Amino acid sequence: MLCLRRVCLLTLRRCQARTLCSDLLLSQINSCTHEDEVFSLVGRNKARLSEKHVGIAFNMLWQLQKKRPFLLRTTDYVKNHSQFLTLCVLAENKVKDMEDEAIVDTLYSILRLNVEDHDSLAEALVTEAWKRLERLSLPALSKFTLCLYKQHRHFNPIIGQVAHIVDMKLDSIQDVRILSVLMVGISDVISQSFRDRLLHKAEQLLEEENEGHFNYAKRMLQFLHNVKLKYHPLLEKCNKIFLKSASRLDIHSISNIFGLYEQLGFDNAEFRLLANQLLSETIDDYYHPEIFAKLFFALGPMAGSRVRERLLVTAAHMAEEFSSHQVLVILKTMKKMKCRNSHLLEKMASVLHKHLDSYHVLQLVKLTQYLTGLRCRNLELFAKLKMLLLGYLKSSVIPADTAAIIRVLAMLPSFQVEEMITNKAAAVLPQCSLHHLNCIATALVKWNHHDQLHWQNSSELCAKLLQKLNDCGFERLQKTNSLNLLLEEVTHVNGEWFEEVLNEETVAMCQRLIDQITWTNVSPLSFFLKKTNHRCPALFDRIASVTVENTDKIHPSEIYFILFLFSALNYDNEEFFKGCIQHLTSNLSYFEIYQLVLLGHVLAVAGYFPPILITTIFNVSFLSKLDAQLKVLPDTLKQRVCSRLMKLNRAVCLECPEFHIPWFHEQYCQRVFHNSMSRINPLRQHVHRMLTEILGGSQYSRVSVLTPYYYEIDFECVLDENKKPLSYMAQNIPLDDVGGIHLRHDIKDEGRKALPPGAQRIALEFLDSRAFSKDYSRHLKGEPAVKKRHLEMLGYQVVQIPHFEWNSMAMSTKGEQLEYLRQQLYGIQ
Repeated sequence: MLCLRRVCLLTLRRCQARTLCSDLLLSQINSCTHEDEVFSLVGRNKARLSEKHVGIAFNMLWQLQKKRPFLLRTTDYVKNHSQFLTLCVLAENKVKDMEDEAIVDTLYSILRLNVEDHDSLAEALVTEAWKRLERLSLPALSKFTLCLYKQHRHFNPIIGQVAHIVDMKLDSIQDVRILSVLMVGISDVISQSFRDRLLHKAEQLLEEENEGHFNYAKRMLQFLHNVKLKYHPLLEKCNKIFLKSASRLDIHSISNIFGLYEQLGFDNAEFRLLANQLLSETIDDYYHPEIFAKLFFALGPMAGSRVRERLLVTAAHMAEEFSSHQVLVILKTMKKMKCRNSHLLEKMASVLHKHLDSYHVLQLVKLTQYLTGLRCRNLELFAKLKMLLLGYLKSSVIPADTAAIIRVLAMLPSFQVEEMITNKAAAVLPQCSLHHLNCIATALVKWNHHDQLHWQNSSELCAKLLQKLNDCGFERLQKTNSLNLLLEEVTHVNGEWFEEVLNEETVAMCQRLIDQITWTNVSPLSFFLKKTNHRCPALFDRIASVTVENTDKIHPSEIYFILFLFSALNYDNEEFFKGCIQHLTSNLSYFEIYQLVLLGHVLAVAGYFPPILITTIFNVSFLSKLDAQLKVLPDTLKQRVCSRLMKLNRAVCLECPEFHIPWFHEQYCQRVFHNSMSRINPLRQHVHRMLTEILGGSQYSRVSVLTPYYYEIDFECVLDENKKPLSYMAQNIPLDDVGGIHLRHDIKDEGRKALPPGAQRIALEFLDSRAFSKDYSRHLKGEPAVKKRHLEMLGYQVVQIPHFEWNSMAMSTKGEQLEYLRQQLYGIQ
């Protein structure tokens, strides 16, 4: 009995000693302040390290790296250290003994230390975690999912199982951090209904007033990017969090957010203003090539002239240090900035020579687009690009890649087309989407037009290929039975081939699928119809009824695009407009400052002037905020907003004098017209001579006249009460003396004197194809209809001559044209 007691006491002492020793070792590892201290402990205690020690050691190594700025981290030193390799071997041998959380934590730590995805330890940890997947806690599951995402296992069966678990437990998830990680991780394997449930849950948990949700909001953006969905409620919630988190916004997060916004087609002027302020204040702090490239991308497109020049000079100075990816970023941003800085472009072109071989095929495609868009003239660079692109084309088996390569080959200067290219195009046609067919057609038409096909029977072969391409397009349309899939395909299709060959057939297919129009697709359908300029009453009426019934479900910005379609194509549906206006005027806060101007103009073209919208826009405080936003908007958008504000101001002055809004665009209009020279084309010269013949002299008509409120009209004349022409006091400058360049007559000319009683001003306008819809009805579009309405308010009798009447066979001779003009002038009632 005494012997047994002695043995038990001895065993107990040894266990206690081992526990104390282990606890001491854990404490020592947790107290380390440098990686070398961790490695020293590992080296001295190899035999005593348990699975817990190993996991804590890996975690400590990552925590020590995490404390350092990104550019000062030493992960290469850590993962190549001999004791790190010892830790990896020990961990791999003890994987099965690790606790669930320890397995996930260890995997996370080694991946953050840049251990390769295919490393044996990483594989062992993933396999063991997979076996325990069902019993992982939600925090451990989200961390494991993040590890899988970092390993690019987006379509791995494990991700499918994770998605199933999330689907089952979604209602119990109350931590937005866990939810955001899981959403990004499973985004590639979820159904549309599951996606919608995740979005609803995210909206519930994400708090726009909570600055601590900053990182979660960034993950939500990444999720939307992954599922290719521009979901406004969540986007706007994320944006509000970013605006409240100025202290957390650094160059990395700002460039990341701008990049995701760009991919999603979302923009926010308030965020631009905040980012512009933060980056402009610290522009001198960014001297590392990687960080400067991010600064150039984020700040360049919205920088003022002084900051812009500094960015361009610095970029040229650092050109040799840029990596292949950074060169692409700089060129992409230069194209967005419409930058024509030849010195910087030459620098980037010279640097590109050493990087070209490192680009994959789609990067070469983008690079070619950037260089041709910037009008680069480095023929040696283009020759090397051509060689690389042709090499990729020969081996390409993916239709999308083949179409993209062929499209950019057509952009190269002085390109001689090889027969191999057309053979490759012919081989992939049956597998191509409408967008890819359009890319190939655009290239073929250009080559044929510029006579760049030089082998035997090339023109005949090209014609056959184009016919086959047309047949493939028609066949693809005929097989379509889903409106949503059709709209996905045609959203990014532009160009003459599609307009001439498939436009009408596509609109007809939309009509056949009219029953599939719902509140979820009225916006993309409206966008497509606006692009085609087809005025289809059946589709318009269906869009109107669906929109009015679902205004509470459709985001206000999408309703704006639907209104834009109806307004631009001059399709009035009073019930539709009033229903939309009632909803939008109750939700003006959803619009940015500049967007309200665009909305006001769209409604004004249709003849609607909601008082609350007009008084909101024409307010000193509003216009001051608009001026601030205009400084950071892209140039094209800035010009559009300024133009729309002027037109809205003009419309309100003419049609709604009861608002007492002053005309304050005099200087703007003078500047715009001063910067544009009015060139009298041959048609105008021809018509002016005819008017001279009809009216009895050149003193009876004027060309290119500016009216009050700055409408420009082609020809003006004045007829008295007996239909006799009245002479102008000021004579026109003879056309032949100025080579067709004509100084406009403006409202200060003597010819704008009061008319005799009974006299009438006549405005004669020639309308080209842009003034009419492209369907068989050739209906007058919104803008020319408004111009006619406003000119009549200014006292004109308006004669609008459509191009299809003037160019018809009925007026093929000068005599017939003279008679037509005479009838238009004197036949006015």
